[in-house]
Amino acid sequence: MTDNSQSRVARRKAEQTKTKNKASVWKRIAQVTAALIGVAILAVMIVFSYYIFTAPKLDHSKLGDPASTKVYDGHGELFADLGQERRTKISYEDLPDILVDAVLATEDVRFFSHSGVDVKRSVAAIFSNITSGFGAEGGSTITQQVVKSSLLTPEKKMKRKVQEQWLALQLDRAYEKEDILEMYLNKIFYGNQAYGVATAAEAYFSITDLDELTLPQAALLAGLPQRPSAYDPTVNPDLAQERMNTVLQLMVRHEKITQAEADEAAKVKVEDMLNLPERTATPYQAFLDQVRIEVEEKLDADIYNDGLIIHTTLIPEAQEHVEYLLSDNSPINYPDEELQSGIAVIETSTGAIQAIGGGRNREVGGFNMAIQAKRQPGSVIKPILSFGPAIEYLNWSTYQQVTNDGPYEVAGSKPVTNWNDEYGGNVSARYALQRSLNVPTLHTLNEVGIGRATEFAEQLGLPIPADGLNIRDGIGGSKLSVSALDIAGAYSAFGNAGIYNEPYSVTKVIFGDGREESLKPDPVAVMSDATAYMVTDMLRSVVQNGTGTGANISGLPMVGKTGTTDSNVDSWFAGYTTNFTVSIWTGYTDSTRSIPSGYTSISRDLFRHIMSEISTNVETADFEMPDSVVRVQVERGTNPLRLPSEYTPASQIVTELFKRGYEPTERSEQFDRIDPVSNLTAEYDEEANQIKINWSHNGDQDVNFKINYSIEGGSSSESQTSEPSFTISSVERGATYVIEVTVVSSDNADLISESKRIELRIPDEVIEEPEPEDPEPEPEPEPEPEDPEPEPEDPEPEPEPEDLDPEPEDPVNPEEQDDPENSGDETG
Repeated sequence: MTDNSQSRVARRKAEQTKTKNKASVWKRIAQVTAALIGVAILAVMIVFSYYIFTAPKLDHSKLGDPASTKVYDGHGELFADLGQERRTKISYEDLPDILVDAVLATEDVRFFSHSGVDVKRSVAAIFSNITSGFGAEGGSTITQQVVKSSLLTPEKKMKRKVQEQWLALQLDRAYEKEDILEMYLNKIFYGNQAYGVATAAEAYFSITDLDELTLPQAALLAGLPQRPSAYDPTVNPDLAQERMNTVLQLMVRHEKITQAEADEAAKVKVEDMLNLPERTATPYQAFLDQVRIEVEEKLDADIYNDGLIIHTTLIPEAQEHVEYLLSDNSPINYPDEELQSGIAVIETSTGAIQAIGGGRNREVGGFNMAIQAKRQPGSVIKPILSFGPAIEYLNWSTYQQVTNDGPYEVAGSKPVTNWNDEYGGNVSARYALQRSLNVPTLHTLNEVGIGRATEFAEQLGLPIPADGLNIRDGIGGSKLSVSALDIAGAYSAFGNAGIYNEPYSVTKVIFGDGREESLKPDPVAVMSDATAYMVTDMLRSVVQNGTGTGANISGLPMVGKTGTTDSNVDSWFAGYTTNFTVSIWTGYTDSTRSIPSGYTSISRDLFRHIMSEISTNVETADFEMPDSVVRVQVERGTNPLRLPSEYTPASQIVTELFKRGYEPTERSEQFDRIDPVSNLTAEYDEEANQIKINWSHNGDQDVNFKINYSIEGGSSSESQTSEPSFTISSVERGATYVIEVTVVSSDNADLISESKRIELRIPDEVIEEPEPEDPEPEPEPEPEPEDPEPEPEDPEPEPEPEDLDPEPEDPVNPEEQDDPENSGDETG
């Protein structure tokens, strides 16, 4: 064999070896994969086997009426046994075909053909859960729903789902399909306190014979169990209408009715079908509405069907007083039977709901005005959207100056005005909130920004619309709608040092298998304690000197805020102490109807009655100012704020709150004194008949000099100059002039110096008289008799005769000399 031939053989063998090695690797990968899949399947089988092994037994006694749910108040006392609720049971033979078709088309179209579990539907549900998360779609058959409500807890876990399917298979083998459907329709919750389809037909339509149900009525009932609270036609008629139309289309798809029949039925309005009978209320039903909502939303459990033990925060004394104030025996003067009110009372420090006022003359299972009514909040929103965020994010003080110079222009809308039509200059944030002024409130919101205001409100639990807020929401008159419970929760955070607790009515739930779930929410710090206290202090001004004085309770440290929407459609009052927070809405179910004049104070009256009652014999501490806040005196009206000077009048000093580190440090100069003039002199210039005044001034300020002068006892004159001298002309002779010179700031006319004063006596005018001619000599006196005594030795010589005045030749008459009339030449 040649070398080339040997080489080719070697290469061929090498390639064959390489191919075998590759095949061997893939074979090993396949083997490992198969082993892993086998292990996974085995593991799943083991887990599923464990789930099945630990599943509860098919207890036939629990498949009928559900176990009762016992509800306890905040004192630990039982106040409701929901298993004692009236239920109307129906047999399968009494179910009309139209109702059965509607139920099966909506809930389980292959009910009569599957073995308790619909495999096709389960596979679809598995893919949905993989893509959207476990629990996105249940895929439960009617049989599974009976098992779930009768034997299992409502938790959304794989274990429960496996057990649910296992028990459904057993149930399907143990009972006829008709019996299972009967169980389902007698157990399921339909909203409006109705459990079982017969009870629901009576509750919504006053129908006791199900054969009387029309197609739209049957479609409405069939659609309710999916989301009974949301689709309750007494609460959300629009959603109920949509759900009814969905059921009609499902009936068309599964060939239960024709499209024409569906179109005809869809024309019927839900509101026109309703005929609500009078029913007996369960005690504290308004409070139980909130219990049901919380248990359903947080645990996906049914308080009427799941046989639970529920511990609540209810304070019966508070609940009874709230219901009394909403009754016909109330001391509140209501204008008519239609005016409604929603009331929420919670514990400020925890958010625990103490009482719920669901409305006046409320029908059993009807609309709950405290938790379901969503209305425009009016001015109660101002601390939440404007002033709270301004303090939190902009570090405002309670005396921050805000513009109030006229109506606030809003693009595409009429200008916003103040309710009292008072404008002019700036006002403090405290005064704006105290007097509930709209214009400075919107200027505040504009500075805060809609984004930050929205963030602040969301943290306080308010339901922000999907398309956001706008500037008019700052005064509670646009897109934002809230319930009394929403506002109570938000306000309680201000009274709790900035800590928000979602309002809750249920502390814990114990299931039939002993599992216990706590529903108490965790507290969340949503604002600084400084913001909380400063807003609280501003709200104190509202009830002491502002729009909320009608709600004030003497001797009780409490605060609050009023709110009214356009045309007095909604009236609010929300307030709190360190113990309790109470929020009250008043209005009509017709959101366009105004509250009559003179009755908008009802919310304040209700608050005063409730807060007084629940605070009796309860120690109520005042709100404590935290170290993060300082109380500082500032000079009134300064902007930016200034500390008062030693010359600031007491009437111009106010004490306000600041976040520590943000208080003013500069002092105001508005009332500071200017150095007075010195070296003040005044000289009279007789020739010019003027007084010349001069002085000196050594100050650095830009000043003028005010000169005030008067004749003693007479009127005064005033002049001003920038020079250190002044001249008074046309001086009155013989008068005393009083002159004052005062220094005045050129920048601030109120800033003046001490006045310096000087007096100057002006001499009388001197009149020159003409010089008289020589008068006649007086006659020589008679010589005295000689003295007998001897003359002195050296006597004074006698005057010589020539020293005597000679006698005039032609003497003049002195009288004629003094008379000017006779001073001329005489005529003869």
